[in-house]
Amino acid sequence: MMFRKCVAEAIGTFWLTFAGCGSAVIAAGFPEVGIGLLGVSFAFGLTVLTMAYAIGHVSGCHLNPAVTLGLAAGGRFPSRDIGPYVAAQVVGAVVAAALLYAIASGSPAFDLAKGFAANGYGEHSPGKYGLVSGFLAEVVLTMMFLFVIMGATHGKAPAGFAPLAIGLCLTLIHLVGIPITNTSVNPARSTGPALFVGGWALAQLWLFWVAPLIGGVLGGVLYRWLSEEPSAQVTGVAPTARTT
Repeated sequence: MMFRKCVAEAIGTFWLTFAGCGSAVIAAGFPEVGIGLLGVSFAFGLTVLTMAYAIGHVSGCHLNPAVTLGLAAGGRFPSRDIGPYVAAQVVGAVVAAALLYAIASGSPAFDLAKGFAANGYGEHSPGKYGLVSGFLAEVVLTMMFLFVIMGATHGKAPAGFAPLAIGLCLTLIHLVGIPITNTSVNPARSTGPALFVGGWALAQLWLFWVAPLIGGVLGGVLYRWLSEEPSAQVTGVAPTARTT
């Protein structure tokens, strides 16, 4: 059962990284019909929305180490399963980045120096935002992402709408965060592209692990304190602590 859940997480994180980062690398600035910031933001939201319906009943559709850790902190996920989930998510993201690189590099206009959708701060931030700004943004945005996930999948929330709320929340997060750090809120998603960019992307990768993980824990703990009970929908996006 755990193996199937991990495979589902790997596939889901693959889709998030391949389609989300792919929209930025291939389609964002395409001449005349580029999708721009709004399109990339929606692309990331749609990856979570579609996968939530596809694998939510299998693994809970975390697709993100910060979500897995945050749900554990919020009492929705067994801590013993954090390691396998995170490993599967990272594998899925790296495979996605490799495939995206293989496809994107087939264009003569491809230039790895443009960033390959990697996350960064300072000179490597789209808006040249510094380390502190990037750190604060990643913590707060991930915290609110977990808060929405916890609320949308609560047992008393409207049934069946959790994927919509979570997907739209991730869209909103990207609308705010892309100019600051190119938006991570997901250590696995950041790791895949960084491995191919190398250099500065790997040097700055620590922030896109540390800040989202802190934000995920804060969001999970905050909602657990606020809520009447930590129970979640059995078939929601996030599995309960009773699901093993």
